[in-house]
Amino acid sequence: MAAAPAAAGSGAGRGRRAAATVAAWGGWGGRPRPGNILLQLRQGQLTGRGLVRAVQFTETFLAERDKQSKWSGIPQLLLKLYATSHLHSDFIECQNILKEISPLLSMEAMAFVTEERKLTQETTYPNTYIFDLFGGVDLLVEILMRPTISIRGQKLKISDEMSKDCLSILYNTCVCTEGVTKRLAEKNDFVIFLFTLMTSKKTFLQTATLIEDILGVKKEMIRLDEVPNLSSLVSNFDQQQLANFCRILAVTISEMDTGNDDKHTLLAKNAQQKKSLSLGPSAAEINQAALLSIPGFVERLCKLATRKVSESTGTASFLQELEEWYTWLDNALVLDALMRVANEESEHNQGASEENGLPHTSTRTQLPQSMKIMHEIMYKLEVLYVLCVLLMGRQRNQVHRMIAEFKLIPGLNNLFDKLIWRKHSASALVLHGHNQNCDCSPDITLKIQFLRLLQSFSDHHENKYLLLNNQELNELSAISLKANIPEVEAVLNTDRSLVCDGKRGLLTRLLQVMKKEPAESSFRFWQARAVESFLRGTTSYADQMFLLKRGLLEHILYCIVDSECKSRDVLQSYFDLLGELMKFNVDAFKRFNKYINTDAKFQVFLKQINSSLVDSNMLVRCVTLSLDRFENQVDMKVAEVLSECRLLAYISQVPTQMSFLFRLINIIHVQTLTQENVSCLNTSLVILMLARRKERLPLYLRLLQRMEHSKKYPGFLLNNFHNLLRFWQQHYLHKDKDSTCLENAPPSPSLSAQSSCISFSYWKETVSILLNPDRQSPSALVSYIEEPYMDIDRDFTEE
Repeated sequence: MAAAPAAAGSGAGRGRRAAATVAAWGGWGGRPRPGNILLQLRQGQLTGRGLVRAVQFTETFLAERDKQSKWSGIPQLLLKLYATSHLHSDFIECQNILKEISPLLSMEAMAFVTEERKLTQETTYPNTYIFDLFGGVDLLVEILMRPTISIRGQKLKISDEMSKDCLSILYNTCVCTEGVTKRLAEKNDFVIFLFTLMTSKKTFLQTATLIEDILGVKKEMIRLDEVPNLSSLVSNFDQQQLANFCRILAVTISEMDTGNDDKHTLLAKNAQQKKSLSLGPSAAEINQAALLSIPGFVERLCKLATRKVSESTGTASFLQELEEWYTWLDNALVLDALMRVANEESEHNQGASEENGLPHTSTRTQLPQSMKIMHEIMYKLEVLYVLCVLLMGRQRNQVHRMIAEFKLIPGLNNLFDKLIWRKHSASALVLHGHNQNCDCSPDITLKIQFLRLLQSFSDHHENKYLLLNNQELNELSAISLKANIPEVEAVLNTDRSLVCDGKRGLLTRLLQVMKKEPAESSFRFWQARAVESFLRGTTSYADQMFLLKRGLLEHILYCIVDSECKSRDVLQSYFDLLGELMKFNVDAFKRFNKYINTDAKFQVFLKQINSSLVDSNMLVRCVTLSLDRFENQVDMKVAEVLSECRLLAYISQVPTQMSFLFRLINIIHVQTLTQENVSCLNTSLVILMLARRKERLPLYLRLLQRMEHSKKYPGFLLNNFHNLLRFWQQHYLHKDKDSTCLENAPPSPSLSAQSSCISFSYWKETVSILLNPDRQSPSALVSYIEEPYMDIDRDFTEE
């Protein structure tokens, strides 16, 4: 007997590979051993030879075999479907047969998704498996694509209703039967054809859902410029369709990720970049460009992202869509959850009304508003994702300009309290199998996507000041005036008609919720990243003071020291933010010393720093740079801070700097460098560049040599550092890589004067001096590596 099919998973989890070659040869009425029929069909499906379709059997044989195997008559129905779906058919009988097949598969798929698998357990082979095994999937693909065939110059047509039935059956089969989605994904002409079915509102939802499922497992990204009349297709979508279409776009504009950690190393990325340069733009980049060329596309996304719930689709239209979705299994559970929300709201309101002696509101009136809010949240998170990806793409400046012009930021500011960061109710929607705090919750996902968008929008771009309102911009000007420093040019150039309105700008609102966030909240990481991106780039005293006045430094220190945060991700984001907030700012160091006012607190702070230098090294770098700046200033205020601040005194000690330097070099290797830990290499370089300025570079190298010997491993550290610096030259000085890209690709550390106030030429000179092959040079690494332990010519390239 053939083995029973494995249960299918969702997305990439579904998947035996099969090459489905269509072969139809005359009806076969032979009698193989009954137990071998399914095995032979499966073999035929894999090889494209032998038994592959119901049409290869006689109807009598199939009926006789069905009595024993309980195939629900599916093979016979497929035989009839094949006979009634020929090119010259009027398809009426064909559609009737599809109506018979559809419920046999949809009930099974519903049971599969809801994990109530009693139906599928009653038979050895599920209906969807039998349908696919007897050639049903390939036959439906042929039927759907009949309109691509011309007879005597005329295109064949099939009704929307029939297309809808075919799509429904295909989707249900994909859900339940392993490998079907991948086989469909391999039919590139079919995938492209599916896009044309979205022109009809009647088939849009089913088509979009099937496409999303297929693209989720497709090995090669589809190119949108191959979709016929893409611009016309998208332009004719209503706002509801466009929001759903964003689910598909999310797959087509994001660079494909192999999921292999090794591929995230900088060596691998450099190799991939060289390969990409020879191949030209990636499919994701081509798709982004195709979308941006569609007139009004970004403007419509901005309107979708910022519309209020009251402006969204009317109740009747919305309920009609939910009724459609109910037949599509990914969303059936959502409807159930929404019904539960409404019932809970109704019970709550009824109880409150009885307490107050007021008439209660019925479930009928409560249901639409609850559903509409969640409906809008589901839409917005998809739209924000697409905007976020476009903001990080090659056309970043073009997208930035359009997003500003179409007032995305003030629109999101107006939605902040009522929708984006609305208070959780006891009945907040959660998806099946998850809880309210799960990152899969639509509420949670929307917040994270919103914070990621803010991070991308603010990072190294002068439009970041659109996150403020007019009063807050005036405050920045007043801070500069009081400090007797020039106003930031970007503030002066900000178009005041495009900034936030209301009492608070978006950045201030974010700070308010950030300070109220529970210690264990998963939002802390994203909030800190979003605020840090506002400070990145040229250090602005006014920007820092704006945030310091709102208690941000004290909040960060509370989280690091008093709450003794354990999350490495949150700690890293807080250390990075603290570094940007304090860099070169005397007032920030005074506030730090005022909060960390005991040795006990300071020791807790140092413990957090030293627990993981990968997480804290950006703060170490900023404090080291600030110390160097302060030591060269003649100012009473600066002198006072230098004499009182525990942190500056700690960093100023040579043993402390050497300890940091040794560990920073020791925790990274060329083969393990990633975007996350390459900052350790650059922080070690900052320490050595500042030593070079003070003509102490030979001293620091000699001390590193001594530390090596004390560990009984002479040469191991300096050889590693030599290899790291060789890689640094290849990575940052590549002819195709402009050094300014380091400023615009978070979380890469910036090497320019904007970040460190050290010119990029000084970075290059220092690395060249350290790599000097002359063993007589007191500033060359090779002078401190003894000959027997020399290992500096290792080939670390990764092809």
